Amino acid sequence: MEARAVYFKDNFWSSGETEIWDEQERKVGSLDLHSMFQSGVTVRNMRGLTSYSGKFRHFSNKWLVFSGGEQEIGVLRMRFSFMTKRYEYESARHGLFRIESPAFSREYTVSDEGGAIAAQFRRVSGAFSAGAFELTNHSSLPTEEIIVVVMGVHAIQKRQQAAAST
Repeated sequence: MEARAVYFKDNFWSSGETEIWDEQERKVGSLDLHSMFQSGVTVRNMRGLTSYSGKFRHFSNKWLVFSGGEQEIGVLRMRFSFMTKRYEYESARHGLFRIESPAFSREYTVSDEGGAIAAQFRRVSGAFSAGAFELTNHSSLPTEEIIVVVMGVHAIQKRQQAAAST
């Protein structure tokens, strides 16, 4: 996936396949949302081959990222903070990344260990529709890997909201 800015969305029931498209609205891949009960995702290239996937570790809020060959290559976890949303993504290949957003914002910044901006993403949908995301990659991290991380942040937030409502 060569595009630096891509768009993708969650389905209302968090299952099924959706397209990933670039700024010119050309399809550059697809996102398979496993099911609303499994919370896993798979990013596929234009040929339909799995490039990256992600899912929760059993009985944990850690989101695991896998390469196309099902090798674990990273872990996303939430970090507790006051008045900001913070996450850390530890990539076996690329190091540690911090993901931050102000408390009531829908915009996130992904920074590498040196503090340089690696990527930015934001939720661009309304409150009563499925989540749609805009991702801009400024780094050497594969865009597909960052998509799986973004969907992991979204899945962690959905789990927190479900737990808070019960």
